[in-house]
Amino acid sequence: MAKSSAPDFVLRPFEGLPGEPDWVAFREIVPAATATARTTAEHGARDVVVVTMLPGGYAAMHRPDGTVLLALQGALSSGDLSRDLAAALLEALDAEPGTAVVAKPSDGPRLQDVLDLSVPFEVTVHDDYEFWVDATAERTAEVDASLAEAAEATIPTVRLTSVEHAYWCRMSREFLRWARTEDEDVVVDALARLHARRESALLLDDGGEGRFLGMFRAAGLVVPVWELPAGTEAAAVEAPAAQLAARFDAAVAVTDSLDANERRARAGIVSRQVTLR
Repeated sequence: MAKSSAPDFVLRPFEGLPGEPDWVAFREIVPAATATARTTAEHGARDVVVVTMLPGGYAAMHRPDGTVLLALQGALSSGDLSRDLAAALLEALDAEPGTAVVAKPSDGPRLQDVLDLSVPFEVTVHDDYEFWVDATAERTAEVDASLAEAAEATIPTVRLTSVEHAYWCRMSREFLRWARTEDEDVVVDALARLHARRESALLLDDGGEGRFLGMFRAAGLVVPVWELPAGTEAAAVEAPAAQLAARFDAAVAVTDSLDANERRARAGIVSRQVTLR
């Protein structure tokens, strides 16, 4: 029997890229954001704007002004999302300005091969989708209406500055979602230690608490979630998140076996996990 040419499934497609948790957040958490990237010298040392999504579900776009956009949402993965996105990016780079690219399965190079890994992944979260549009292009009423409709449906989201890779969002109420770089077992054990000591909450300055709700897995990383008191703004979470980060880091550093209370806490956390591929 002939061996399939389809690439094997890759659990962490963004592993090795600068800011891997933010790549995961772009894919699974954040509705509207942009970030910086650049291709290697071999691929022209071209600046690339990585975005959460593009209109029509396109994977990449070469705008009329020459800007190349690469979108992480909407692109279906054939098993290795990094290869599929790299193929879309290379196609967009070679395409004429004004061209949009649909993602296709690929067995070619990965983003890790195509992008300059020394270029930081600098994130900007937006409350609209103006980054879709060539600023020099003529604006029509239809374009404005489409942008307004997309912005209206966007979940308000803020990237915290006090800790890395954590995002406040407002849906039915407010939540904090925090992508972690550590192995899953390390994250779960640390959270279990904190939860067993009743130290897993975000302690807000007004006396309120952000309750640890559970966690999900996305693109191979673990993303713990806290449910915040209704009306909590992102700014109110900055200092509590930094304090929690210190407690979390201390819990990660502990290598002793979990005690009985911590094991019970761990079992409860694991039972509430959801995987987003």
